[in-house]
Amino acid sequence: MIIWFDGDICDLAQARLSPLDRGVTVGDGVFETLRVYDGTPFAWNRHMSRLRNSADALGLEVPSDEELRRAADAVLAANAVRDARLRITVTGGEGPPGSSRAGSIPHAWIVAWPFSPFAEPADVVIAPWTINERSATAGLKTISYAGNVRALAYAEQRGASEAVFANTAGNLCEATGSNVFVVHAGILRTPPASAGCLPGVTRALLLEIAHSVGIPAEETDVPITDLVRADEAFLSSTTREAQQIRSVDGIELPAFPGPVTTALAQGFRELVIRDLNP
Repeated sequence: MIIWFDGDICDLAQARLSPLDRGVTVGDGVFETLRVYDGTPFAWNRHMSRLRNSADALGLEVPSDEELRRAADAVLAANAVRDARLRITVTGGEGPPGSSRAGSIPHAWIVAWPFSPFAEPADVVIAPWTINERSATAGLKTISYAGNVRALAYAEQRGASEAVFANTAGNLCEATGSNVFVVHAGILRTPPASAGCLPGVTRALLLEIAHSVGIPAEETDVPITDLVRADEAFLSSTTREAQQIRSVDGIELPAFPGPVTTALAQGFRELVIRDLNP
């Protein structure tokens, strides 16, 4: 695998990250994952905007959009992948143990590997842990994913493919790597940013598609108990697009496949064909 690391194209085996890098020692870093369709990273501008928002919130410096795009294109070309998953990571860089970032210089790298689609449909479970919607990193795409890893393992141990979190108020928040939508009586609902969820790029695009085709849609607090009571529900992310949820905690949802989910999934595929940087 050929990667870009701090300005240079190199073999993965040649890249070296210090054991004192703050991404390793304290999880100080941000990232973005982009879906690549036929050699082009999808929704590049939106992902770069979110990367900078996350980095600014943590006080991290990020290479320019132009440098990152040149690097992404070079990595895709070097690995000869057209349908891929591309990840950009920025960490706080090497520094002494502890929380202070004084004197550290950020590291940045880009990797890409062939895309493997998620199997339809998704069976999900509700995680026994919550997300703090008022935490310092709420809504940011940081590399501090240990809680997500633990919750996904919890789901897999129960035969599910994703775990869904409530927030401390008992409302639906997000899944370990995706946003969540529910449909009740034809109305599409998804948690607002104030619920603590990541403002997903695909989430935003699906809301725009819903409005354009006349599907009533709301960003509103949803009690976590409403997930299992939904007529239909789905997950959304860069790599999942819009993925149907079949069951919640072993209880199958009434509408599967759901008409709203099906319409939005089709609308998203049409968007990808029409515009790779919406």
